[in-house]
Amino acid sequence: MMDLFSQNYQGDGQDKPLAVRMRPRNLDEFVGQEDIIGEGKLLRRAIQVDRLQSAIFYGPPGTGKTTLAQIIANSTEAEFEKLNAVTSGVKDLREVIKRAEGRRGMYNKRTVLFVDEIHRFNKSQQDALLPAVEDGTVILIGATTENPYFEVNSPLISRSRIFKLRELDKKDLIKVLTRALADRERGLGGYEVEISEEALDHLAMVANGDARRALNALELAVLTTPEDNGLRRISLEVAEESIQQKAIRYDKSGDNHYDIISAFVKSLRGSDPDAAIYWLAQMIEAGEDPRFIVRRMIVHAAEDIGNANPHALMVAVSAAQALEYVGMPEARIPLAQAVIYIASAPKSNAALVAIDKALEIVKSQPTSGVPAHLKDAHYDGAKNLGHGKGYKYPHSYANNYVKQQYLPDELLGSKFYQATTNGYEKKIKEFLENLD
Repeated sequence: MMDLFSQNYQGDGQDKPLAVRMRPRNLDEFVGQEDIIGEGKLLRRAIQVDRLQSAIFYGPPGTGKTTLAQIIANSTEAEFEKLNAVTSGVKDLREVIKRAEGRRGMYNKRTVLFVDEIHRFNKSQQDALLPAVEDGTVILIGATTENPYFEVNSPLISRSRIFKLRELDKKDLIKVLTRALADRERGLGGYEVEISEEALDHLAMVANGDARRALNALELAVLTTPEDNGLRRISLEVAEESIQQKAIRYDKSGDNHYDIISAFVKSLRGSDPDAAIYWLAQMIEAGEDPRFIVRRMIVHAAEDIGNANPHALMVAVSAAQALEYVGMPEARIPLAQAVIYIASAPKSNAALVAIDKALEIVKSQPTSGVPAHLKDAHYDGAKNLGHGKGYKYPHSYANNYVKQQYLPDELLGSKFYQATTNGYEKKIKEFLENLD
């Protein structure tokens, strides 16, 4: 039976999809993931010296998980076994382990076991695998699109190194596409292709970090475009058809990018959930990095809502966590929920005004420092210096409050935080006023 690692295929392989033909064969051909596979990084060194320990590759489709497993298969002197968690049962797993035990006992030869979609293994399958990983009978290489901390048993996690692969960026995808266009042996180099810069950019941007999707669209574009005087011209329109997504005018390095971000933030600040959702959709459809979007939401929740609704910041942070847990496109839903909540929350920029005012004072006005009664008095000799003398412990007083000096002498009476009457901040304002 054929599989993605089979070396028995006869023929030139041109009937295979371009993404399969262009799969990197070694580390030098691998594109992206520099933080884990770049020069000098742990995973690269382990592959190069053939001393890999059990590992799980976790990341979205098309980011190189299976490719890294293929590179390991091509380079290791260990026996390489592979299973797909969707089609393999406990019986298949035990047969692999039995063969690994035999190799280890008779030839002192290691076995690397690649399990694709390891998150699909049920508890009994993972339990059957654990002893072989634990005693070194097999070196496990797992691949999953799901967060392994939620889908893989803790004992397997603790015995494996987790490597998180991220979506390829536009520059990486353009490199992958141009390499495929130039490669005469495995790619599309046998065709005379002229592709416009905007078409190439569109394929790279809309692929959302997925090299497989980008290559599949490029192949479709080239193979379905008729020759014109021996040349196949790939325009933006052809690229849009091939990847089945229209181009949106959105240059991440240009004015339109910043205009849309500005409109998004101002819609949140202006309490217009409909406009905010629209601009969110524009950014998602254009391939904007969702992490960039959610970072802006976190900042806005603190800057423009603050204590008028303290939950807004928690909602924004939860959206960021949801993005990491489930990924796109599913994460569009918690992102939308957070955008609606934040846009609909009462507003206050009092926290922003307070910290900026305090920073300005710190930079411009020297003081005599911390008042003596507030200084640290826990160490021997501190009391001899007068540290802590006269400090009043608030919990020793009625309502857990006592009036005393907390600012430096030069800043007595200064007000940095001016609570508004919006939302929950109205209660904060009333509380502070009652203290006075």
